[in-house]
Amino acid sequence: EKNHRGPAPPPRRNITRCANANADGEMEHPKYCESYVESRRRPTHTVWIGKVPVGSEHPLALQTMTTTNTRDVEATVTQCKKVADAGADIVRITVQGMKEAEACMEIKNKLVADGYDIPLVADIHFAPKVALKVAEAVDKIRVNPGNFMDGAKKFDDDKIYTDEEYEAELEAIEELFTPLVLKCKELGRAIRIGTNHGSLSARTLARYGDTADGMVESAFEFARICRKLDFHNFVFSMKASNPLVMVQAYRLLAARMYEEGWTYPLHLGVTEAGEGEDGRMKSAIGIGALLLDGLGDTIRVSLTEDPDLEIKPCKILAGIGQDSVKEAKGVPDFGEDRQWRNFGRREADLPAQREGDVLDYRSLLHRDGSVLAAITAEELAAEPALYSALGCKTAVGMPFKDIATVDSVLLDKAPTDEAALKVLRRLQEAGLGVFIPLEELQANPVPNAVALMTMSQAGGGAPELPEGCQRFAVTADGTETAEQVSALKGSLADLVLFRPSPDLSYTHVGRRFFEYLRRDDIRIPVIFAKSFEGVTKEELVLQAGSQIGSLLVDGMGEGVMLQNPGGSAANLNELRLISFGQLQGCRMRNTKTEFVSCPSCGRTLFDLQEVTAQIAEKTGHLPGVAIAVMGCIVNGPGEMADADFGYVGTVPGKIDLYVGREVVKKGIPMESATDELIELIKEYGRWVDPEPAEEELVAEAV
Repeated sequence: EKNHRGPAPPPRRNITRCANANADGEMEHPKYCESYVESRRRPTHTVWIGKVPVGSEHPLALQTMTTTNTRDVEATVTQCKKVADAGADIVRITVQGMKEAEACMEIKNKLVADGYDIPLVADIHFAPKVALKVAEAVDKIRVNPGNFMDGAKKFDDDKIYTDEEYEAELEAIEELFTPLVLKCKELGRAIRIGTNHGSLSARTLARYGDTADGMVESAFEFARICRKLDFHNFVFSMKASNPLVMVQAYRLLAARMYEEGWTYPLHLGVTEAGEGEDGRMKSAIGIGALLLDGLGDTIRVSLTEDPDLEIKPCKILAGIGQDSVKEAKGVPDFGEDRQWRNFGRREADLPAQREGDVLDYRSLLHRDGSVLAAITAEELAAEPALYSALGCKTAVGMPFKDIATVDSVLLDKAPTDEAALKVLRRLQEAGLGVFIPLEELQANPVPNAVALMTMSQAGGGAPELPEGCQRFAVTADGTETAEQVSALKGSLADLVLFRPSPDLSYTHVGRRFFEYLRRDDIRIPVIFAKSFEGVTKEELVLQAGSQIGSLLVDGMGEGVMLQNPGGSAANLNELRLISFGQLQGCRMRNTKTEFVSCPSCGRTLFDLQEVTAQIAEKTGHLPGVAIAVMGCIVNGPGEMADADFGYVGTVPGKIDLYVGREVVKKGIPMESATDELIELIKEYGRWVDPEPAEEELVAEAV
């Protein structure tokens, strides 16, 4: 049995390669989770955060963070009670100075007096002395390796650190961090070594860039100090606002810990995820993908909303992860060769035009990721409403594609009445594909529809198609053998619709299916289909984000099709928007502005929810543009790594504007800051005027 302390701490060194590297220093296939074929929790030792045990032998602990001014003791106590009543196991409080540290003692005492023993975590940036003070009052200290010593970032890209300079900074970190570790050891406190992608130190950026390797090494520098002092009551986190970066960083961290024999628990979170469906989707993609691999022991969903509203999605995600481990559905070992360290997407051959085609089939799918929609006869009969739900614009009643129009539709039944056929014809003329099962088309042909058939019906090459049908697609249910998948080699199918039974683990049968495709170099596009019944809209978003997202983050799949029979959780339009949100969250297809907004805390210098909503209202129509809205300077410049433009609070009532990581306008009054942001976007050539409303298009057409 492994001792979590492992061997003696190694001497400090600059690690420039990863575990299991080959002769060229490249990672081959290191172990990052207990199993690739089923969900199995990664074994950890237990870290105690006050009364709460965190580790693989315990349920996932749920966390959130207060948004009050920490000096306002009554307001902070009230919010701590509210999140505890909502189900939070742990709550974090921002502590930026000595007055906040002193307030934490009052907060703790008042909570205990009122019968609340929820553990408190102090969030520390730039302030080692404050950390020492507040350790007397709280149960855990969160330190950010990127700014615990180094202070505010200047992002001097020209700075090159010699080995001697690098080593000198590591020695300075040890001198500064050691007193806190010893105090936490003495008092029985915990520490979270919490790396943020956007706030790596200048030293780390100079040597590693803003990479997952840099994030992990930054955390390891602090972990080695803890281990040298025989302190092991700490957890790691690797947060980023980009779910793909976040997933890669946690996987790499886990792989490195497997190599070292370390068993420290993991705190999971996608930082600055935003609000509403988008914030939940990005969190589900990152947190859910890791939970389904058995990684993670405590989680936080960081939303630009009130902190008690974070707990429900936390509970849902925890349930997804814990249920997947408990059910252990999985698949037999299939010899996976997944390149989990790569960001590259799978290469697929999109539909191409062929000689004799009477329709342009190239628009069946989109090169950056496709959204398909399953429609019913009832929806087909409501023509104007259907066009709107599919994301079409209309002029004089005729549909045409917009930036977030579904690419193709699927019907279970072939319509026979002329009105329905006319609607399908108009959709086809607008560039939408129409998929209908083979048996239906054989009984009731629909001109230019794509026949949907099983693999056995398709065989190899080109099967016989019904009258008026020139193209076909195949379905897969995840139970296919390698030989059955291999039969697709040379097939002329335009896509595979992958829709496993709910009784199977979507993640693991998906990985197996794509491994079989890879071995035979089968490049047919694959669309992930999933039907949700008996769930709420929030559950639908989080389940789709976790299960389908766990495959998309590895570059598998070319699109999604979500269904909610009966529309109890989400109607056709909502499913479309959720689907496009999933593609954007997985860094595939951008159909709207990407917002990176922090969840607010006691440092925030303005109403984040209100300001984010105002900015989104005026700038939300800019696909391909990422805007960061940050309440303070702590993560402001750093998190610009994932944004094109930034809106950052500096002092009350004043805003700094950024382009990338560079501040370009300082001290702008809040009243005019949004307009100044728009002018900045225009100055850099990224602005487009909003599209005209439908009535304007009608007037132009007339």
